[in-house]
Amino acid sequence: MRILKTHVLLRLVNSYIVDSPQPANISYLWNFGSLLAVCLVIQILTGAFLAMHYTPNVDFAFNSVEHIMRDVNNGWIIRYTHANVASFFFIFVYLHVGRGLYYSSYKSPRVLVWSIGVIILILMMAIGFLGLLHSPKWFKFKYATVITNLLSAIPVFGQDIVELIWGGFSVSNATLNRFFSLHYLLPFLLAALAVAHLIALHEHGSNNPNGVTSNGDRYAMHPYFIFKDLVTIFAFFLVLSVIVFFYPNLLGHSDNYIPADPMVTPASIVPEWYLLPFYAILRSIPNKLLGVLAMFGSLLILLILPLTDLSRIRGNKFRPAMKLAFWCFVVDFILLLWIGSQHAESPYLEIGQFATAFYFAWFLVIVPVIGISENTLMDVATSKDFK
Repeated sequence: MRILKTHVLLRLVNSYIVDSPQPANISYLWNFGSLLAVCLVIQILTGAFLAMHYTPNVDFAFNSVEHIMRDVNNGWIIRYTHANVASFFFIFVYLHVGRGLYYSSYKSPRVLVWSIGVIILILMMAIGFLGLLHSPKWFKFKYATVITNLLSAIPVFGQDIVELIWGGFSVSNATLNRFFSLHYLLPFLLAALAVAHLIALHEHGSNNPNGVTSNGDRYAMHPYFIFKDLVTIFAFFLVLSVIVFFYPNLLGHSDNYIPADPMVTPASIVPEWYLLPFYAILRSIPNKLLGVLAMFGSLLILLILPLTDLSRIRGNKFRPAMKLAFWCFVVDFILLLWIGSQHAESPYLEIGQFATAFYFAWFLVIVPVIGISENTLMDVATSKDFK
């Protein structure tokens, strides 16, 4: 339609969604971007509706959630959708990052795209944590106390920062209000970063499984890839509907139905499943300050991949050694997720320490060593050909 190319706003939509050229050989692994966009829209909409009935007060928060579940028309659907899409959000973002690692999406000229994506991941972690304190619930109330208290490890100003966040000398009504305000507002910043991520991607386009330039073999986004995205989006809606209507607590925790009690200390304090790998890294280091630094470093270390990956080959399709290293990293990440759900005792502590060491070694040692080895073998093979 001519209006798509003449109207000042629709022209942008046409450029990014309709006529945007995409490599012809990209697979369904490239669909996680559109799934994440759908999840973000669902979370913002359902969050806005929940906020209309939620009361951020320690005395009324739990009852206001029960009011949403029992009294508000279809309120239970909105709440269960919001809770379960949060889990799908992290499933998709981990798969999205994994695809980026496997196909070296972080290499030039897409360093900016990767960097914005890492910032989005960190912000998602923060938003997920800020949502833990609502409604408040038994183990989440205690977990918020434990995690915020980690900032006390900062020299000199640590305890002051913790009390500033708490709004007092413990997690209280002021804390709940602050967490709720940030939990409500930060998703809009996340949406802005997602738009920036899309703009940066549009400049050079998506990479492809072969890791070579595909400028000579591209198709328009519509209708080819729009319909390909719709396949996974409708599959996601189907799975989400089954979970919301039949197994709403499958990805949750039974303790969510116990009101918070400041006088009760749970036997074990664990976060939601999507934060467990980083919680395991935190627990694996005995020193409190080093543990906090390692936890944040485990996310920020993603930013150095464009510098540490020295291989001239983009992607792992033709790199057997890097393929093996990648799947070892995936197993290590799953192992950290499992360790984070266990009690902090032997042998889980030792396994967690080994998995943490491997996690950081993968970025700092394994990736650059494999890259240098591959480059060296390529140079040797090339020199033999010339002789």
